[in-house]
Amino acid sequence: MTIRNWVKFFLKALLIGGAVTGVLGLFVRWDDIFSQPFNAGQWGEFLAGFVWLVIVGLTMSIISQLCFFAYLTVHQIGMNIFRTLRLWNWVQLLIIGVVITDLILFRFAPNAETTEQVWLYGILLTILIVTGVVTAYFKAKWTNKDTFISALFFMIVITTVEWLPALMVEEGNIDSWVTLLLFPFLAVNAYQLLVLPKYNAQSDIDRQKLEERRAARKAEAQTASKK
Repeated sequence: MTIRNWVKFFLKALLIGGAVTGVLGLFVRWDDIFSQPFNAGQWGEFLAGFVWLVIVGLTMSIISQLCFFAYLTVHQIGMNIFRTLRLWNWVQLLIIGVVITDLILFRFAPNAETTEQVWLYGILLTILIVTGVVTAYFKAKWTNKDTFISALFFMIVITTVEWLPALMVEEGNIDSWVTLLLFPFLAVNAYQLLVLPKYNAQSDIDRQKLEERRAARKAEAQTASKK
């Protein structure tokens, strides 16, 4: 990927993370952050709370992008270790199963003290899995069917790794943070998986055009020197 296209890719992913967190935060963190300044007409404080959530989303987006490029390296290492994509896919499926089991038994179950929390964590887990499957489906459809398992692994396992700090909080308004932080990770990760090939293809086109311009300038220079 060229620097120009990487900057576009980075900035759009950044904006997605900030926008999703800011807008969703209006609903998820309304009672904690927004209700009091809204009722009191303190619009400066209201706006400050929104901007703070956007900044949190920008930070989550940066974490997602770092993890994405780290996963690309891990994927290549896995391919080299297990030699075949089929074997590496089975290993990824096994890890996906372990991660989902860990989420249920060690992250959600200890914190699910009420019926509402049981429903909340069940819905969040369903959203994580369904979003992962849908994203992997379109990734395989738009690129190569062999990418389905790797995309599913990234969407479930890597998103869970990014989400883990929120899941490990033991005090404060845990449920709201667990809910809020899942969605920017899912949105940015899905964006990166699905859009990266477009930027790679555009980078190839840009490099080809650059080579053509260099060749044209070289030809013009040679023609001018002959005159």
